[in-house]
Amino acid sequence: MKIRSITFFFHPNNQKEFLPDLAKKAQQLKSAFSQNNIEVQTIRLATTPYATWLPEEQSEKIKHIKSLEAKASGLGFEYLSIGPADIADQNCAEEIPAILAVTQNVFMTGMIADQQNGVSLPAVRRAAEIIYKAKSITPDGFTNLRYAALANVPPEIPFFPSAYHQGASPAFAIAVECADEAVLAFGQAQSLHEARANLLTRLQSAADKMQNIINQLANALDIPFMGFDFSLAPFPEDSCSLGKALETLGIARIGESGSLAAAAFIADTLDQGTWLRSGFNGLMMPVLEDSILAKRSIEQTLTLKDLLLYSAVCGIGLDTVPLPGDCSQETIYAILLDVAALAIRLNKPLTARLMPVPGLKAGDKTDFDFEYFENGAALATSAHPLSGLLTGNEQIQLKPRQAYKKNWHTKSR
Repeated sequence: MKIRSITFFFHPNNQKEFLPDLAKKAQQLKSAFSQNNIEVQTIRLATTPYATWLPEEQSEKIKHIKSLEAKASGLGFEYLSIGPADIADQNCAEEIPAILAVTQNVFMTGMIADQQNGVSLPAVRRAAEIIYKAKSITPDGFTNLRYAALANVPPEIPFFPSAYHQGASPAFAIAVECADEAVLAFGQAQSLHEARANLLTRLQSAADKMQNIINQLANALDIPFMGFDFSLAPFPEDSCSLGKALETLGIARIGESGSLAAAAFIADTLDQGTWLRSGFNGLMMPVLEDSILAKRSIEQTLTLKDLLLYSAVCGIGLDTVPLPGDCSQETIYAILLDVAALAIRLNKPLTARLMPVPGLKAGDKTDFDFEYFENGAALATSAHPLSGLLTGNEQIQLKPRQAYKKNWHTKSR
């Protein structure tokens, strides 16, 4: 287990002068964890939605973002997330690819659905356009690693690219890389009951240890700790693969029947943890960050529909999913629409980080040179452009499903 990120949240307009102080607090935390044999991979910074603190003119926005990126990097923040764009603004489809093209460590998102407004067809369309345009910024389509469409995603999630802040005061949360704990817990179990108990014990023990460290620094930090996100994040090695953990429960290959039940079992187990929570605390199945998931994509055992299906029982959505390079904007729109509808109907947060790779066809292997990736295969989309009513400009109001209640009546005879 490692800490993937200590993510600090702040509002640039209100706290810009405090950024060096936040960086100091970040290093205090990192040092304290290191002294207790807990590795911290990255320190990250997430802001309020950038429309809340940037000027309206695009060139000025880019200037301010690049300045903040450089300042944050100089202070030790490896990555910067500038929050969801106002995707109702038609300019964002031009603006976001332009910002991604001139930055290196900036992550961006767009909200395509929420409980208040439902599913926004225009927002889904613009998100699809952004993904389609961003695939050509670099020859390998890597830029889309830094963009995601969000559906029903709340603030203060420590995992990127979903991270954003809401509020005036700074805060922090911790994203944990811990798929290896599930692999170990399940491998030592003789029953599902024991597997569940093993995993909960391991995660709760880790949370308690980290919480104690944070509590000892409470006076020095003097900002709210929002909680932990134990989403079983993987690393591209079999020993830290959520796919491996799922298969250890008894599935021959993730993607085959039984996988949904295994996913539901793990998600339900995570729900029983009593640590302070911030973020998803669900199943994280990023295809290119998980060695087993990447392998199953090459074998064509794991499909795009499988990943969306598992999200229904508490996955995080479609993450680092490689797609064919000729995947059309209309096809991406259809995929995002399914993600948005699922998130609202089930009242859960889902994301879509789709990566069309120029030159690849379905089944072709990716060739990324990135330490956090294991190369997989472009997944077939099995989608045709939508037509008719689903291509309009409406807000689709969907209510979360309510459990069916049958009224029983008895009659005297």
